[in-house]
Amino acid sequence: MMDNRCRCSSDRLLNPILFNILSQLDNTRLSLHDYNSIPHRCNCELRRTVCLKRPLEICKEASSVLVKTVHFMKNLPAFKQLPPNDQYILLKNCWVPLFILGLAQEHVDFEVADVPADSMLKKILLRREGGTEMDREQPTIAGVSKLKSCLRKFWSLDLSPKEYAYLKGTTIFNPDIPDLKASLFIEGLQQEAQHALSEVVQLLHPRRQDRFARILLTASMLQSITPSLIVELLFRPVIGQADLLELLVDMLFGR
Repeated sequence: MMDNRCRCSSDRLLNPILFNILSQLDNTRLSLHDYNSIPHRCNCELRRTVCLKRPLEICKEASSVLVKTVHFMKNLPAFKQLPPNDQYILLKNCWVPLFILGLAQEHVDFEVADVPADSMLKKILLRREGGTEMDREQPTIAGVSKLKSCLRKFWSLDLSPKEYAYLKGTTIFNPDIPDLKASLFIEGLQQEAQHALSEVVQLLHPRRQDRFARILLTASMLQSITPSLIVELLFRPVIGQADLLELLVDMLFGR
């Protein structure tokens, strides 16, 4: 019988000679624990590191969607009535699902390609130099597949502009986020947005009794997409080492 088990964990110490040489470069010995903690490219299909095939084109489209996302938040009267710290908390926790809804609404599609694997020597030297590349979570096939699956679900629903607008309202006004001071007010806003969405769905699709539930179920997938995936895949090529959240704060609160 063929053994299909992943052998990635057994590959962690493929090159003990290289490890021994590098561990003697200075008086501070690189421990075996440190060596094993260095990020290794796994050979499993879902863990392959990937990047955009057309980064300039796709990053430009993504940036346009991001600007529209911030403008959506900025132009909501109810959002501007919230305490400034609550606005910041909602921005920090909700910009990713709102942005993904924007990608779906704008039908932004993309393809990815494998990133060439770095040599073991480069990985170890980058870690010893404190390189930030090694600290950031890189996009993988698994993460990209999850994002594209989410987008396809929304495209299959073929939401109208009003459905997208009210769904964004239910997404941004999330009372379950910790440390909100106006959580009860935000909960009321979310309920209003959900009610408005339900009414629009019934008006546009009177024979689709399950459509409202399907929309909310699909929207629940948004929480599974990590900010690091979005940032590293769609924005790192254009923002470099900048902190995207800081840029969003400037866009939302700047004069």
